[in-house]
Amino acid sequence: MKKMKEWVSSVIGSPERIAIPILTHPGIEAINKRVKEAVTDGNVHFAAIKKLNELYPAGATTVIMDLTVEAEAFGAQVVFPEDEIPTVTGRLLSSREDIEDLQVPSLSAGRIPQYLLANKLTADHITGKPVFGGCIGPFSLAGRLFDMSEIMMLCYTEPDVAKILLSKCAEFLKNYCLELKKQGVDGIVIAEPAAGLLSNDGCREFSSEYIKPIVDAVQDENFIVILHNCGNKGHCTDAMLYTGAAGYHFGNQMDMTLALEQCPPDVLVMGNLDPVGIFKSGTPESMKTAVRNILEKTATFPNYVLSSGCDIPPHVSFDNIDAFYRTLKEYNDKK
Repeated sequence: MKKMKEWVSSVIGSPERIAIPILTHPGIEAINKRVKEAVTDGNVHFAAIKKLNELYPAGATTVIMDLTVEAEAFGAQVVFPEDEIPTVTGRLLSSREDIEDLQVPSLSAGRIPQYLLANKLTADHITGKPVFGGCIGPFSLAGRLFDMSEIMMLCYTEPDVAKILLSKCAEFLKNYCLELKKQGVDGIVIAEPAAGLLSNDGCREFSSEYIKPIVDAVQDENFIVILHNCGNKGHCTDAMLYTGAAGYHFGNQMDMTLALEQCPPDVLVMGNLDPVGIFKSGTPESMKTAVRNILEKTATFPNYVLSSGCDIPPHVSFDNIDAFYRTLKEYNDKK
């Protein structure tokens, strides 16, 4: 069992930067499997993570950021392309009655057991660095169940109804996070991208108020929460901080200097190279420039962790990933 609060302090106290990109899809390709296989089979999922751990020196290991798993457990329909991330299709809920009748699923529903297996295998076999599980945030989950534009409207027209749904989402997610913790992982990345559509007050009321009890239930000396919100452009960082998470992960729309100025110095602040524009569509030369620029820009903030702005998609060039880590090493070698 790792002392994760001490690990956070050691990262902040080290003169060297670490990188924790949200990176799993290249591992699937490296073991000659398809995305559909990895997101439906915990053994394939783990094998992809294990391969990436062998290939690259990430500061921590992360599982696939799949924001359909929890919605599927509630009963939402999910489409599984062979080589792209799954997507929720249709609308599970459309009325107050639907929301009131909605049952909080067990942890045996849908693909949850396969994701628990992938987390357990990863925690059991990768021991030299932290392992972070992942789950969706309550507001983003509610949007997948009720429709994103509709949940936005519901928050303003019938907030009491929206909160019934959010409470059920949060109850399930707390149970899921507690179970992930039991699998032996060292932390959880809660992905709440939809909350970036809200104002700071709205983000606190309809997202952070439901994430904070999850953080309180699972975070301790040996386990941390990292809150990801790639929709935040700086307008709802205060609401994110209200959750009390040990780390915050920002998307490529965020100015990382602003994020670091907004966050206290004792939490990790992570981000935010564009997963599509730089990792997938860029070149090794443009990757080198982007990494060097962001490291220089954040040089006075010891709590910065180099990362992608979100999950790196399938079919990214391995040359670009190599350039990402090579440029980081060159930067650290000059320290």
